[in-house]
Amino acid sequence: MTRRQWSIAGQLFALQAVVVTLLVLAGAAGAAVLARSDSQQAAKEEVLAVAQTVAHSPEVRTALATPDPSAALQPYAESIRKATGTDFVVVMAPDRTRYSHPDPKRIGQPFIGDIGPALAGEASFTTTNVGTLGESVRAVVPVYGDGHRIIGLVSVGITTKAINRKLLAQAPVLLYAAVPALALAATGSWLLSRRLRRQTHGLGPAQMTRMYEYYDAVLHSVREGLLVLTRDRRVALVNDEGRRLLGLDEDATVTDRPVRDVDLPPAVAELLASGRDTHDEPILAGDRVLVVNQRTTRFEGAVLGTVLTLRDQTELRNLASELDSVRALTEALQAQTHESANRLHTVLTLVELGRTDEAVRLATRDLELAQQLTDRVVGAVTEPALAALLLGKSARAGERGVDLVIDPDCRLDDSPLPTTDLLTVVGNLVDNALEAVAGTAPPRRVRVLVGTDADQLVVRVADTGPGLEPERVADAFRRGWSTKSTGRGLGLALVGQVVRRHGGSSDVGRTDDGETVFTIRLPIPREPR
Repeated sequence: MTRRQWSIAGQLFALQAVVVTLLVLAGAAGAAVLARSDSQQAAKEEVLAVAQTVAHSPEVRTALATPDPSAALQPYAESIRKATGTDFVVVMAPDRTRYSHPDPKRIGQPFIGDIGPALAGEASFTTTNVGTLGESVRAVVPVYGDGHRIIGLVSVGITTKAINRKLLAQAPVLLYAAVPALALAATGSWLLSRRLRRQTHGLGPAQMTRMYEYYDAVLHSVREGLLVLTRDRRVALVNDEGRRLLGLDEDATVTDRPVRDVDLPPAVAELLASGRDTHDEPILAGDRVLVVNQRTTRFEGAVLGTVLTLRDQTELRNLASELDSVRALTEALQAQTHESANRLHTVLTLVELGRTDEAVRLATRDLELAQQLTDRVVGAVTEPALAALLLGKSARAGERGVDLVIDPDCRLDDSPLPTTDLLTVVGNLVDNALEAVAGTAPPRRVRVLVGTDADQLVVRVADTGPGLEPERVADAFRRGWSTKSTGRGLGLALVGQVVRRHGGSSDVGRTDDGETVFTIRLPIPREPR
């Protein structure tokens, strides 16, 4: 496995292992250097103390005054050397002639090493020199006779090899301290890397970088809005489509801000504040109909945050509304076909019975009624889509036993507004009126007026339903409000959306006959469409 393929956890473990090992080795080396320095200092102090003791010994002074000092000094010096554990105890004349030495063959030979400071009168000094036994740490102390005259010198030394042997004897103690420290650090690094491996799923830096780039590109390019909140209700992420659907400025900074401080549509802000889980719930956000899903994310029982997804269903809702109108018209035509077949059989039977006059009257009566309705709608409304809508709603009303009346004053030569908006207003108001009169006592009637008044387009729909209480009128155009227990209250909310988009007005009132009247006024643009 190459370094580029290592996971973050593996690289971190390797780095920690190297750093910890270097630190332990550096600590061990430092401890060894300090131990060596301490050993050399201790050796200097030891040889100096032994040399001073020998130099002040009366036996040494007495032996130096004899013609053959070696006879007395050699056994004495060797006994001192063995007793103190030093490597040599040499007593010499001021001219460097040895009177004692661990190797008797070297007695009488000149001493090798620096003795100048002692001859100059210094009471004692230590130095490191190379002699017959190799490199050693030694002390040289003068021996004074009568009148402070130097009659000899004493040199006591310990070889560097002996000092190193003592230092190596202490190495196990250093290892006993270094090995557990290294093992403890390695275990901690391994546990940390194992935890990091679980959290990063064993991915390496390059893989995580590519994954972030891919996920970021996907989140900002999908045609579904995404809004993510943290557990403390702050915005963690909102993608480009989410900004567009929620009407947020592209340059505005919304991440890491409390959601209450973000300018969101009221319906979205209300849903986020509730914290409830939703599935494919339609809401209004400005000029759009959005289908939202909200879910609280958890990990091992702990709340991590909230995820809200948004899908734009405005065009689909408009198409669905038109499709409903076409479906209603189709169902009405099917019903009319069935009824026409029944009437045709009746007419044929009357002809066969020779009652032709009654057959003619029966055949022309229903045709005249249907033709009158068609002529009235087509003559009053030249907008083909609106005319088809009203004919379809009329057929649906007939199926439900409701009398759909086109007001005699209804007149619209051409729609000054987008056709989809006009169909949304008229279709939803008529549907709301049909629902209102359903289940009420006859007569059940719905009146429709579409026309222009000066510079305004007026849509007025009246019904004989139970009506609205005055305190509920303000809620009529709010999303989610409905008089039906199973309704979602989206129809009138869509009407209110069109009214707000065009800067119009809406009014709910009652006539003297007890009818509930919804009146929508939309300003006509000065420039024709």
